[in-house]
Amino acid sequence: MEHLFAWQTDAFSFVEDMRLDKYLCDAGVGTRSEVKKILKKEPVYINGNPEKDPGFQVKEEDEIVFRKEMLSREEFFYYLFHKPAGCVCAAVDHVHDTVFKYIPMNRKKDLSTVGRLDLDTEGLLLVTNDGIFHHAMTSPKREVPKLYYAEVTGTLIEEDIVKFASGLDIGDDKPAKPAKLEIISSGDTSVGLVTVTEGRFHEVKRLFFACGKEVTYLKRLSMGDFQLDEALKPGEFRKFNEKEMNYVKKYKSGTI
Repeated sequence: MEHLFAWQTDAFSFVEDMRLDKYLCDAGVGTRSEVKKILKKEPVYINGNPEKDPGFQVKEEDEIVFRKEMLSREEFFYYLFHKPAGCVCAAVDHVHDTVFKYIPMNRKKDLSTVGRLDLDTEGLLLVTNDGIFHHAMTSPKREVPKLYYAEVTGTLIEEDIVKFASGLDIGDDKPAKPAKLEIISSGDTSVGLVTVTEGRFHEVKRLFFACGKEVTYLKRLSMGDFQLDEALKPGEFRKFNEKEMNYVKKYKSGTI
């Protein structure tokens, strides 16, 4: 699969001046037609000066601000999203909201979710249009760990920890790979932290079910080195910060 994305690079570079509408398209503001409609209604600020001409020539050194946000001409976009329960990880769904309801239309530039979370599961979801990074995070060979917080009915016991670690039969052709269970509290309703390295359908729920428990609440806390930003409320997202962008480089290079 990796060769499919070999043509991708980390960023565009200016080779000459560029039309403002094309620059805004490359920055993820919208399609060319959407950008022209936007410019009829509101200006973009170039070096502090308002500009509404789609054909205005932008130079590499220009500072472009749109709706109080500094823009850059990027090829790849990386977002950390706090997925709420009740939406699906699909581009289109005729029954449920999708995660892209929460990401403004002008940011949808061939974006896809890095893996999936169930309809009723919330928590960390990475969103990008970088195919190499996507593959590095989801390839079964990489075994990227994913940490979940789970509330379940029934009493969690030490035997459950052993079962998780042994590789449970969850109804597929092959048993699940060994997973780590840490018991936080135990009783009629129990709480645990689960780390899995696969991305099977409903895997965490099925692991608990194989131990006679039912998941009532599930939240992903981390995926590899990426952690849920607790400052984000469900439904909110932000761009990767500098530290997270360094993780991207490491995952893409195979050093993680």
